[in-house]
Amino acid sequence: MGWKCEGEKVADRNCIYLLAPHTSIWDFAIGFMYYRAQGGHLKVMIKKEAFFFPVNLLLRSMGGFPIDRSNPQSTIKSLIRAMEDNKDGYFHLTICPEGTRKAVRKWKTGFHTIAKATGAPVYLTYIDFGRKRVGILPGRIELTDNARADMDRIQAIYAQQHFTGLHPEGYVTE
Repeated sequence: MGWKCEGEKVADRNCIYLLAPHTSIWDFAIGFMYYRAQGGHLKVMIKKEAFFFPVNLLLRSMGGFPIDRSNPQSTIKSLIRAMEDNKDGYFHLTICPEGTRKAVRKWKTGFHTIAKATGAPVYLTYIDFGRKRVGILPGRIELTDNARADMDRIQAIYAQQHFTGLHPEGYVTE
């Protein structure tokens, strides 16, 4: 397909990958292929409305984790429980902090609560349609106790990378 994979496989048992930009359903497909090529199996937050028969069988087999966007606190608690109770060896959770494929200026910070509660490290991942690259930026993101300040810092890191989503109008880096 002409894509270049970048970054090293993460060895952590549990971790959270933030993915940006998120402007298309194709982000899931390309990200899935990238992580599988790296030998990983990840969990991906997907709106619960997508989990209808028979699509739900496919989504679950690919690591899809249904979320109820109308009740974010319940979603966060269930993800914390799932990560803590994980007996499969690895729980690599991918979260798109934009929370939607539409352009948003203020990204969501639910990942912060999950990471702080479970001790899971956070990594920044990307899908750059402009240069056909997919990967993980080097190093972990060190979190403070200030979720909004951490998110502002993360958004600034992404802005410096000049990534392009499949639908560029759906990605705001300011």
